[in-house]
Amino acid sequence: MQTFEVIFYDKKNGTEPAKDFILTLNNKMRAKVLRTIKLLADNGPELREPLSKSLGYGIFELRIKFASDTSRILYFFYVDQLIILTNGFIKKTQKTPSSEINKAKRYRTDYLDRKESE
Repeated sequence: MQTFEVIFYDKKNGTEPAKDFILTLNNKMRAKVLRTIKLLADNGPELREPLSKSLGYGIFELRIKFASDTSRILYFFYVDQLIILTNGFIKKTQKTPSSEINKAKRYRTDYLDRKESE
């Protein structure tokens, strides 16, 4: 089985929204998030619901539930077994907020544009 490399998307100013989100979580939720990211690294696109779901536009969500809290981390795949975590949020509604999906799409576009200009 091939392992994927998971990295954080970094904005031009150097901040990493997904990492910043994970660092705001309490210790137990953070531990569960990190275990789920490890499962993503081990399984890549084979990771399915309830842990991972496609949102369209090449964006996926990692779904983490602990007690009554639900966290989501959005990500996309890139060449050479690379997974880029874009942003995260605490889910409070049934539907993933379009603002979070749009943010992940913008981050993906920015990442791809910067990679192409390297």
